[in-house]
Order: sequence, then C-alpha cells, then structure tokens
Amino acid sequence: MIDDFAKDYLHNDLRQIREVLLWKLDGLSEYDVRRPLTASGTNLLGLVKHLAFTEARYFGEVFGRPFPEPLPRWDDPDPDGADMWATEHETREEVIGRYRRAWEHADATIEALPIDAPGHVPWWPRPHVKLFNVMVHVLAETNRHAGHADILREQLDGSTGAWAAYAHLEPDRPTLATRRATIELAALAVADIPR
Repeated sequence: MIDDFAKDYLHNDLRQIREVLLWKLDGLSEYDVRRPLTASGTNLLGLVKHLAFTEARYFGEVFGRPFPEPLPRWDDPDPDGADMWATEHETREEVIGRYRRAWEHADATIEALPIDAPGHVPWWPRPHVKLFNVMVHVLAETNRHAGHADILREQLDGSTGAWAAYAHLEPDRPTLATRRATIELAALAVADIPR
C-alpha cells in the first residue's frame, strides 16, 4: 500500500513540474527561448531538450525499455553540451514534442513497473537501482531545472512563479522593485560599501 502511495505521489509531482517547465516558454520569442542567459550558456529550450533526454534514458534503457527514437549515448564525449541547447535546425515544436514523447514513454514505464523494479544506471557509482531511486532522481533533476527556468524567465521579462494558475498572485513590478532595493540596502550595509 505504501509503495503505491509513494509511486503515485512521486509520479504526480513529476507530471506537475514538467508542465511548469514548459509554461516558462509560453509567450516568448524564438530568440528568447534559445538565447544563452548565463556564462555557461543555460537557456530555456536547452533545459527542455536536456530533460527530454534525461527522461528517455532513465525511464528507458535503465529498465530495459529503450526509448524508440535515437538518443545520444550517455558516455559519448560532448564538449559542446549539445543536449543543453537547440540548434537553429531544431524547432521549438520538435524539442517540446520530443519532451512530451519522453513523458509518455516514462509514464508507461512507471505505470508498468512496481516501485521496487530493478534497473541499472551504468553512469552512477552504485549502478544497481530501483524504480523508486530513478523517480526521485528525475523528479529532483526536473525541479532543479525548473528553478533554473524560473530565474531565466525572470531575467527575460520579470515574470516569476511556480504555477501558471497562480501567476496572477505574483507581486507587481513596483513591489518587486521595492523589495529588491530593500535587499540591496541590506547587502550594502553588511558589506560596508558606501551608498
């Protein structure tokens, strides 16, 4: 009974955070979803592309249920971080479509296997895992990147929030500007930097 509860709980959280990640792309131009916004090149569409490969691998080959589309090998050298950005030849629709197909594949694996189903993650130090380990790992990875996406989106147009349904409750720009100024003053005070 607890196994079913844990599996359903983790799966529902994963489903929700996937949608949040895609929501961060809504209303943005092709340039804005692709542009590098950090020194390492992190960008919104690249996060989606990366998570598509992540779900396809973890809920695919780890459990002997390969994703039906070609994937780069996990152990191929990738100096350009190609799974973290979309080329000019990859459309937004293609990247999002692959992510949604990876969800469907992952969901089928999760639904078909018990939470203690064995898997093998050759790139982990302790490669023998259970579905539970992989669900927790992918949920954590997706949440981590959804947090990145939230910050990137805020850099682009100031919008924040974890759920589309609650976006209207986020503070307005003047409130955010006042909050930021207050935080800056506190930081300057402890840094002993003249104002």
